[in-house]
Amino acid sequence: METILLNNGKTLPLEGFGVFQIADQTLCQQAVLEALQEGYRLIDTAASYFNEEAVGRALRTSGLPRDEVFVTTKVWVQDFGEVKTREAVLRSLEKLGLEYIDMVLLHQQMGDYYGAWRALEALVQEGIIGTIGVSNFYPDRLADLCCNAAIPPAVNQIECHPFYQRRYDLQVMKNLGVVPMAWGPLAEGGHGIWTHPTLEAIGKKHGKTNAQVALRFNTQRGVVVIPKTTHRTRMAENLAIFDFTLDQEDLSAIEALDTGHTEIIDHLNIDTVTFLNHYRIHD
Repeated sequence: METILLNNGKTLPLEGFGVFQIADQTLCQQAVLEALQEGYRLIDTAASYFNEEAVGRALRTSGLPRDEVFVTTKVWVQDFGEVKTREAVLRSLEKLGLEYIDMVLLHQQMGDYYGAWRALEALVQEGIIGTIGVSNFYPDRLADLCCNAAIPPAVNQIECHPFYQRRYDLQVMKNLGVVPMAWGPLAEGGHGIWTHPTLEAIGKKHGKTNAQVALRFNTQRGVVVIPKTTHRTRMAENLAIFDFTLDQEDLSAIEALDTGHTEIIDHLNIDTVTFLNHYRIHD
């Protein structure tokens, strides 16, 4: 497994396992356990995924040493604020059943994320969190936070795949020393990705699948990927991407697929902003 260096000196695997939309506790626990058995060492969850308990049980069942698995979770907008964020992280810690959390991200660039960030910084100083970062932050707000935070974000998790490549965002993150992490690295199955002729042609050239080509495209750009699946064969397939390299011809062909916009969720849309600000994950 290739890794990438974070701005706090820690390293992060370039590929992890995501559990978004695996709300069934039994299924999630089984999927995470199988992913760990296949060799994944980065697990990405969130309070709003409602499966932190399952992730923790899988980790304990795996028998792996705690320091071999990098666990990430996220604080939801409802819990932003210096006091509420601290409570939310401690709640996640209890649900995961861990003594510390490797990384905590602020889930959206909304609400009192400055108060939330101060809470995360304090929890880092206490040793409860190892690394802190953000998710779905656009370049302007990411830059603003980096300019004003005592501890700059190490990671920004954003939608990023061959059809929405975020080249400007990635350049900004590089300049700021923030590592990009891609949610939806397989475009959530959109754009005909499984049978897309461009990806298929490149895959045949390297003896790889469309999914493997799409994932490798991101990791070669220094983007961490966290694909999600409940099928063990796909877990193994998704992980087998570090034994080939896309050449410039391949990269140019994939770069031509960029639409420059999302077809999953537009965080700059007023209706989206309103919905996310009012979405509640607990009473």
